[in-house]
Amino acid sequence: MVKIFIDGAVRDLTADEQAEYEARNTAWENESKDRKLALIKKIRLQKLIETDYLANSDVTMPDNVKTWRQTLRDLPANHTDEAAYDALLATDADGNLTHSVWSKP
Repeated sequence: MVKIFIDGAVRDLTADEQAEYEARNTAWENESKDRKLALIKKIRLQKLIETDYLANSDVTMPDNVKTWRQTLRDLPANHTDEAAYDALLATDADGNLTHSVWSKP
């Protein structure tokens, strides 16, 4: 049973409160994959924006950057399960993304 702190007192949740608490936790866990994909798309967009200037008509985009940008655009199609999302979102001790796809060539 989960405890709740209300008005300076700690008490057990009622059966209805416990059911609502469990339903919310289940919903949160079930949406984990969607939250991770949304974060991947946000990071991907930022990386693409950082190199958009290379797509101007007066700049020649190197082939390795074209390939990298296409790889970023293909991430959602090529990585479709939560384990793949976890790998893409892995960070080092400093919070930096460690997957090689995020490194600009």
